[in-house]
Amino acid sequence: MIFDCDGVLIDSEAIAARCLVEAHREIGVEIDRDFVAEHYLGRSFPVVEKVVKRDFGVVLPAHFESRYRARLLEAYDIELRVMPGVVGVIEALGVPYSLATSSSPKRLAHSLSVVALDRYFEGRCVTASEVERGKPAPDIYLHVANRWNADPERCLVIEDSLVGVEAGLAAGMEVWRFVGGTHLSGVSRDMPRNARWHRQFASFDEFFHLEPSLKSRN
Repeated sequence: MIFDCDGVLIDSEAIAARCLVEAHREIGVEIDRDFVAEHYLGRSFPVVEKVVKRDFGVVLPAHFESRYRARLLEAYDIELRVMPGVVGVIEALGVPYSLATSSSPKRLAHSLSVVALDRYFEGRCVTASEVERGKPAPDIYLHVANRWNADPERCLVIEDSLVGVEAGLAAGMEVWRFVGGTHLSGVSRDMPRNARWHRQFASFDEFFHLEPSLKSRN
């Protein structure tokens, strides 16, 4: 079992989107939540630099990333919440599990600590900094499978973003899309051709109803 983090384990993407919009505005670039969802959701930070230069002709100032990350972590301290029901799922799992995220190691550590998930994922985390290509490339998920000596075909990925779904599918894994995060409220949940997930669910209370065999028998 491989969990994405932002938008799956923690309800963080709406907070990140707001902070990104504010950070862009400070450098004279106007974007909105829909732009963030289309271009940034599920991707690592270097994509921001490429998109801003390509679409707006603006080179990010040297302080942009550090200021954005500082603002984001401050917001997390106040607003970040664990996704309802996910702790119960983790505690009841009967299969090995890991975490694969596009977040930086510092952001991931801070996020897990704030919501007290760090004790569940110590030694189980992989970030995009460990692979050559970020999502939607399959690198991060294949890296997790290799680390656990697991056959990709026997891995289950839980993702919220379309690029994450694409990454899991490209790795040859089963992919379930979680759509219960606040950032997906009002967003289309239709299945595009390039991201045809196997199952979709909106609450972790549904999780073991979808596949009872994943639950521990103890």
